[in-house]
Amino acid sequence: MFITLEGPEGSGKTTLCKRLELLLASKGHDVVSVREPGGTLIGQKVRDVLLDQENTGMVPQAEFLLFSASRAQLVREVVKPHLDAGVVVLCDRFLDSSLAYQGYGHQLEVDVLREISGFVTAGLQPDLTFLLDVLPEEGLRRRKQAPDTWNRLDAYSIEFH
Repeated sequence: MFITLEGPEGSGKTTLCKRLELLLASKGHDVVSVREPGGTLIGQKVRDVLLDQENTGMVPQAEFLLFSASRAQLVREVVKPHLDAGVVVLCDRFLDSSLAYQGYGHQLEVDVLREISGFVTAGLQPDLTFLLDVLPEEGLRRRKQAPDTWNRLDAYSIEFH
């Protein structure tokens, strides 16, 4: 089973993902937890570029393609092999985040993003998605409580979020 957790910055996705992993493991399930972007060596390098506050000149198309590159690596290296082995995969963000951020936030064509994403993920879709609903102002307030983790995406305008 492939389960994704989605929601705005500071909504608690990472915390819930960790707790869900522990719960499922305590019930006897084999479970692995990953995050986007990241989750692989290459994905982590892409994550570093995406989140680096010095990269404010990054255009939305490049941002989407970098997220997609990380996602392609994650699906093929981690998600698909674990799913094939019967392991429950929890993912902190997935395609819905790209549709929200790059599609609606940056106003890129959602249909184009979906088409590219179908290629990137080989059509893989989550079996279940949890959407954590938190007002952007609250989520960003929470994020600011850990200033060492504040990143380029957090710094987007409130209208974007």
